[in-house]
Amino acid sequence: MKIHSAIIDPSHVVHRWVWDFELVFFDRKTRFIVGQWMNYWWWLSIPYALAYIVIIFVGQSYMKRRNERYELRTALIIWNAFLALFSFWGACRCVPELIHSVNQHGLQHSLCNPVLKEGVTGLWLWLFIISKVPETIDTLFIVLRRQKLIFLHWFHHASVLIYCFYSYGHFAPSGRWFTSMNLCVHTIMYGYFALRAARFRVRRWIQQSITFLQLVQMVIGCIVNIAAYKYKQEGHHCITSYNNIFVSLLLYLAYLLLFAYFFYSTYVRKNVKERTE
Repeated sequence: MKIHSAIIDPSHVVHRWVWDFELVFFDRKTRFIVGQWMNYWWWLSIPYALAYIVIIFVGQSYMKRRNERYELRTALIIWNAFLALFSFWGACRCVPELIHSVNQHGLQHSLCNPVLKEGVTGLWLWLFIISKVPETIDTLFIVLRRQKLIFLHWFHHASVLIYCFYSYGHFAPSGRWFTSMNLCVHTIMYGYFALRAARFRVRRWIQQSITFLQLVQMVIGCIVNIAAYKYKQEGHHCITSYNNIFVSLLLYLAYLLLFAYFFYSTYVRKNVKERTE
């Protein structure tokens, strides 16, 4: 497969070391077919998410009746390493477009004018949306390995999947922020999971830092939505819909509260308890 040293996207962002498959969205027919499918069939993410929730709880019930859990350590290492690589690659393609949008056109443009669904960045934006489906396999490992499954985990997977498909179908410009942040955090998070699965000793502060980065991501997500709402209220051109802003803000607030509680209960309260004992 040929590798191109430099490719210029329609948004004028220059991508280095681009593989042939990353050029597929330069083809108008391919973009049209994918775009039409996502616009009309994004709602399929809802029954998929519901089936995902049912399956994990059925799976937990099944695992309670088993005498032994599944180990799956090798598969877990490979899976997390793959997701870390995918997230890093995606971040390298999406973050430059976000930076270019803000630097060349300003914050309002990045929140109100859509990221082009063509070129290299366009492909990786779509791949990011699609990746939310196989990412649910994370939960399968937790269930089969009989580990603790918290509400935050499965709620986050299910709701993000639906929102991403919904936003792509409605061309939400603020998605360039959400995509870039998520890919950057997931690069670190899945890399950490891969090392833990491989039984490398990773210092506790790294785990705490990842949760802190997730909290920062949720705070920025709330700010982005509030800023988009403000631009619309002031009469600026902004194609991000009020419905999308409302749904996204509710989700980010919910994630912020859940991650804050997780951080407190896992690190703060536990540390206080250990000191008093």
